[in-house]
Amino acid sequence: MLRSSIQGIHVAAESGATDAIVRVDTAVVAFVGRALRGPLHQPVTIRSFADYQTVFGGLWQPSAMSYAVEQYFENGGQLARVVRVANAARPVTIRLPTRDGGALLLEARCPGTREFLRASVDYDNIPDVAGDADAFNLVVHRVRSPGSEHVEDQEIFTRASVHPESSRNIGVLLAESSLVRLKGPVPLMRPQQTERGDLRSFAAYVASSPDGDDGGPLSDYDLIGSAAERTGLFAFGEQDAFSFLYLPPRARDTAVGASALLVAARMCRARRAMLVVDPPVEWTSPLSALSGVRETPHASDQALMYYPWIQAYDRLRGRFEQFPPGAAALGILARLAVAREPWSTSGDDEGPLRPGFRPACAIPDDQRARLASAGLNVLQAVRAAKPMAARTLAGARATVAEWRYLGRRRLALQMVESVVRGTRWVLFEPSVPAVWRRLARQIATLLTGYERDGAFPEAAPGGAWFVICDERVNPPRQTPLTSVLFGYSTGRDGTWICWLLTHEPTGPRVQQTSLNQLQSAGGRPPLDPDFDVATLLQEHFLN
Repeated sequence: MLRSSIQGIHVAAESGATDAIVRVDTAVVAFVGRALRGPLHQPVTIRSFADYQTVFGGLWQPSAMSYAVEQYFENGGQLARVVRVANAARPVTIRLPTRDGGALLLEARCPGTREFLRASVDYDNIPDVAGDADAFNLVVHRVRSPGSEHVEDQEIFTRASVHPESSRNIGVLLAESSLVRLKGPVPLMRPQQTERGDLRSFAAYVASSPDGDDGGPLSDYDLIGSAAERTGLFAFGEQDAFSFLYLPPRARDTAVGASALLVAARMCRARRAMLVVDPPVEWTSPLSALSGVRETPHASDQALMYYPWIQAYDRLRGRFEQFPPGAAALGILARLAVAREPWSTSGDDEGPLRPGFRPACAIPDDQRARLASAGLNVLQAVRAAKPMAARTLAGARATVAEWRYLGRRRLALQMVESVVRGTRWVLFEPSVPAVWRRLARQIATLLTGYERDGAFPEAAPGGAWFVICDERVNPPRQTPLTSVLFGYSTGRDGTWICWLLTHEPTGPRVQQTSLNQLQSAGGRPPLDPDFDVATLLQEHFLN
């Protein structure tokens, strides 16, 4: 899929009717938390901790997210989408005076004390005539530190104007700036040329005032944000796909609250992603962890938990400290995803921590097995002699038996998300048989690829999956929408896992259904035209 961003408008070219459906990535991690600097409520894609340092400022003791991102990449992480949130942070400002005693006031787009900006005004190439009395040039720099000549970013606005009817009004131009925005009204007179105070500098600049504020410790409300304002968790747009969501602790000694985890779990359910939940620090022994995980309110086949906490070197404090395990575990999963398919249940998804990391307590093999059966995965410093397949937090309470295993759950989530993203073209087509056939062929090609790659090892050859897209799932209706029913066999007692997908103008509607003990057509949902799928849904499907 091709994406671009033009003046704040996201343009995405999805797969069309003639394109093969592309499997979505299963190792993209979304982080939401506090950072030293950087844009607020804006997902930023990074591929290394160096990228994080460039945008968000690197390690910072009040930011648990900075340590989490570092541990994720050090353990093999490949790709992350990071959203910075803050609690009452305030941006620095720049004052550019005018001749009448007023000023053009600018403030940084990114709040915090570590946003070092400077600005310069000149009249170069602007004729000294009455018609240009409102025009000026503005240069804005972000520098590495106060007084530094190391420019990290630069924006130039030529022939800007303070005239309210000018097409180059400074307020209009700054609306496109990623560094600064207008604070207050546009002054009546243009700002004066900036005088060079330091003769050693190449140009004259006005430095930003030290009036920024990093804000206080985060609350759950800061993490949750607002759907209407696209802040916090809701900053992720439809184009910002991710397969795991992780909320680092709000502070070094403050865990994420239940309300934020509840909203995050609902978002993962809607986005077909996995939520990673850290165990409480009070689980200091396998017995306390076993008792706690059985009572956790976050049990779900779309949630994941690793144990115990880990010890890692804190470069800011110069000593080993304990950290929650979620980010390091996600790095391991991303590392292993490079070498194998995500649906494996062979135990290969139990890779060890990288050197420099170790579990905070040792877990005997017999306790490890008990924890795994309850849905709690165990991190280890060395590869286990008897590896175990990673589990979801649902444990024995999983609604679908095979979704107790992380690999099988990732397969289902990847499959549905791939179909949803690869078939959006049907929204722009009439709901007619020709479209139904193209849609069915497209999904069948995807499922054939899964079967070829061993995603359905226990299913009978030729009976591993099905697709139904005809008048049986597309009856006459007032609003012509296209639906498709598809699923795959678990290979156990005729059990099928199925979904009914309908693309609607407001977004895709995916209904997970389960078809149990289907005995007709050799255990496979029949494709005979006379078969009544409506009756099938009524009699055999549980919504």
